[in-house]
Amino acid sequence: MNQLLFTLPELILSIGAIVLMLVAAWRGDEATPAISIGAVALLAAAGFALLGPAGDGGTAFNGLYRADAFGAFAKILIYATTAVCIIVAPRFFGGNGVAHERLRAEYPVLILLATAGAGMMVSATDLLTLYIGLELQSLASYVLASFMRRDTRSAEAGLKYFVLGALASGILLYGISLVYGFTGTTGYEGIARAFGAGSMTTTGQLFGLVFVFAGIAFKIAAVPFHMWTPDVYEGAPTPVTMLFATAQKVAAVALLVRVSMVAMGSATGDWRQIVIFASLASIILGAVGAIGQTNIKRLLAYSSINNVGFALVGLAAGTREGASAVLTYMAIYVVMTLGSFLCVLQMRDTNGNHVESIASLSGLSQRRKGLAAALAIFMFSLAGIPPLFGFWAKFVVFDAAVAAGLTPLAAVGIASSVIGAFYYLKIIKTMYFDPPATDFAPAASRIENGLIAVFAAFIVLGYLAIPWLGAWSNAAAGALF
Repeated sequence: MNQLLFTLPELILSIGAIVLMLVAAWRGDEATPAISIGAVALLAAAGFALLGPAGDGGTAFNGLYRADAFGAFAKILIYATTAVCIIVAPRFFGGNGVAHERLRAEYPVLILLATAGAGMMVSATDLLTLYIGLELQSLASYVLASFMRRDTRSAEAGLKYFVLGALASGILLYGISLVYGFTGTTGYEGIARAFGAGSMTTTGQLFGLVFVFAGIAFKIAAVPFHMWTPDVYEGAPTPVTMLFATAQKVAAVALLVRVSMVAMGSATGDWRQIVIFASLASIILGAVGAIGQTNIKRLLAYSSINNVGFALVGLAAGTREGASAVLTYMAIYVVMTLGSFLCVLQMRDTNGNHVESIASLSGLSQRRKGLAAALAIFMFSLAGIPPLFGFWAKFVVFDAAVAAGLTPLAAVGIASSVIGAFYYLKIIKTMYFDPPATDFAPAASRIENGLIAVFAAFIVLGYLAIPWLGAWSNAAAGALF
C-alpha cells in the first residue's frame, strides 16, 4: 500500500481519466467543458500529490519505479504545461465554427492518459517500465495528432506520427532486448553494474546502447530522427502541438537523462559520442531548416529541434552539473515555447479563421502592439539574446560542458546559435519593419492574453528566479547520483 503512494500522481491521472471517459460516454460532447475543468483539477491534484511520498519516497515495486526529486521536477513542468494545453483548447476548436471541428469530450481524457504515461517515463528505473510509459503516452498522442478528423493535414500528421513512432518503438525495443541479452537484466541498477563490471563495453552492449539511444532520440526529435516533427507540428491542432513541444518534450528529455546518468552512467564515454553528434546535428540542422520556412508552426518545429540540441550539450557533460543544466534549460524552454504558441493561437483573420503564415505577421506592431511585443520577447529569448532569460538557459548548458572539458562542443554550439538567431530575428523584422498585411481579429480571450503576459514577464524578469530555480534543479539532479 505504501508503494502505491509513490505512484499517486499516475493513479490520480489514470483513474480520473477513466471516470471522465465514462462521463463522456454517458453525457456526450455537452459535458466537454465540465470534463476539461475536471482534467485540470486532476492535474493540480497530481501536482499536490508530489508533496508526499510520490515526490521523494524512493524506489518501489522491486526497482521498477522511483519517486525522487528528479521525477518531481519533471512532473511539475509536465502537469503545468499540460494544464495550459487543456485550458486554451476550447477557443481553438470553438472559434466561429469556420474550418474546424468542435472540441470533443475525448480531448482532455486523451491528454490525461498521455500525461500519466509521461509520468511513468520520468520515474521509470527499469527499461520495461520505461517502454510501457512511453507507449501509453505515444498511443494517446497519435490520436491527438489526428484529432481534427475532417482536416487532411491533421489526418496526415496522425498517420505519419503513428508509422514513424511505431518504427522508433521497434528500434527501442530491439535495443532493450540487446541490453537484456548482454547484461542479464532490464533494471537500471543492474545494467549500470554490468556496464561497469568490465574494463570496456562489449560489442553487444554497445549495439544495445546505440539502439536504445536511437529510439529515445525519436521521442525528443533529435537529428537524425527528427523528420516527423515539422509535418506533425504543422498538421496537429495547435494546442496539441503545444503539448508535443513542451510537456512531452520534457518527459522524453528527462527519460533520456535518467537512462544516461543512472543505467548507462558507467559507459559515459560510449554514449557521450552519440549525444555530442545528436546535439551538434540538431543545433545546426534545426537552425538551417528553419530559415526557409513560411509557416510559423513549422518554424517552431525546427526551433524545437534546435533547442533540444542545446539541451543535449548539458547532457553530454555527463555530470551532476550537466543534469542540473538540462533541467534548468527545459524549465525556461517550456515557458518560451508556450508563450510563442499562445501568440500563434491569437493569429486569426477578421473572419475568425486561424492563420499560420509568417507573412501574415507583416506590420503586426502597428495593428496589435502588445501581441507583437510579446512575440518579439519570446523570439529574442529563444535566440538566446541577453538580457532575456533564454540567454541564461544557454549559458548554464555551455558552462556545464566547459566544466566537463567539452570546450570545443560549447564553442561550436555558441557559433551555431548565431545561425539560429537569424530566423528568430526574421520574424521580428516582419512584425516591425514590413508594411501591414491583412488585419487580425481583436484579442477576445482574457485567459490567453493573461497567460501571454505572465510568460513574457517571466522571460523578462526571470533572473530574479535564478537562486530558486538553480537550487531546485541542483537538488533534482542530485537524486540521480
